[in-house]
Amino acid sequence: MPPHWFRRLVLTPAALVLITAFLATMPVWLLLALLLAPFGSGRRRALRVSWMVAVYCFLEVVALIVLFGLWVGSGFGWRLRSPRFQRAHYVLTGLFLRILYAQARFALGVKVDVVGTDPDVAAPGQPELVFCRHAGPGDSFLLVHALVNWFDREPRIVLKRTLQWDPVIDVVLNRLPNHFVTVAEDSEDRIAALATGLDENDALVLFPEGGNFTPSRRERAIRRLHDLGLHAMAARAERMRHVLAPRPGGTLAALDAAPEAGVIWVAHTGLDKLLTVGDVWRHLPLDLTITMRWWSVEPEDVPAGRDQRVEWLYEWWARIDDWIDQPGG
Repeated sequence: MPPHWFRRLVLTPAALVLITAFLATMPVWLLLALLLAPFGSGRRRALRVSWMVAVYCFLEVVALIVLFGLWVGSGFGWRLRSPRFQRAHYVLTGLFLRILYAQARFALGVKVDVVGTDPDVAAPGQPELVFCRHAGPGDSFLLVHALVNWFDREPRIVLKRTLQWDPVIDVVLNRLPNHFVTVAEDSEDRIAALATGLDENDALVLFPEGGNFTPSRRERAIRRLHDLGLHAMAARAERMRHVLAPRPGGTLAALDAAPEAGVIWVAHTGLDKLLTVGDVWRHLPLDLTITMRWWSVEPEDVPAGRDQRVEWLYEWWARIDDWIDQPGG
């Protein structure tokens, strides 16, 4: 990634200009997609995708303008870390995701069904560590949308560094307490720092698999465990068909740093059918339902020892794998 100063002074303003110019041409693309719709499959795929691109670009432009205003209003960045401006950024994030989610339902036919879950499972009251399965396009957006807009949480997220190429993600999430992971670094200390000092409406979000599920990544994860001599863990990972073997390091660091926090496990299925861009295109509109399941564990029920916690993580991941076969359970 380019350095922070270069992204702010060069890439973000350039992205704003380019996206604005692109938006000026969107009526032409939308009209063309509408005119060609009768000659296609009848599912209006090009029109649906064009609309979502237009919506996302519009939200990017508006968000970047608002973010610049917040920077100026904070004393040119001086008070950006104050509670007032931190809350303003969470409100902006929630609005961005709420509009994006509504438009995805409208244009792409996205449907979400939450099953077998106490509706207050993630309601504010104590800090939470949220460990989620990672599979399919947009699942991290959906999870953060749920935490911010359904449960009024302020999430701290561990996510890939490459997502900073998106200018709004780059600006917003670097102003809030989050951590962008790089391949070369050991992130456990950073995750521990992120999990320290959580308050009653904070939630640390971590994807223990370390990447989006695909069959090839599953095989590589199993081989990695064998290469490390962890043959028992590899055997357990082989029995889990729908998830990657979880990497304990970040999970253990978060648990150690936040002993007062509860744990929420999140599983979902539906998006995992969309492994490639071609899969997404063929399924449009998305004639499938994203089914989500949340489980809550109180702080006193979290195992104490390191080995016990690794075992506990693998037990939960096996439970999530079993649930994916029968998501209504």
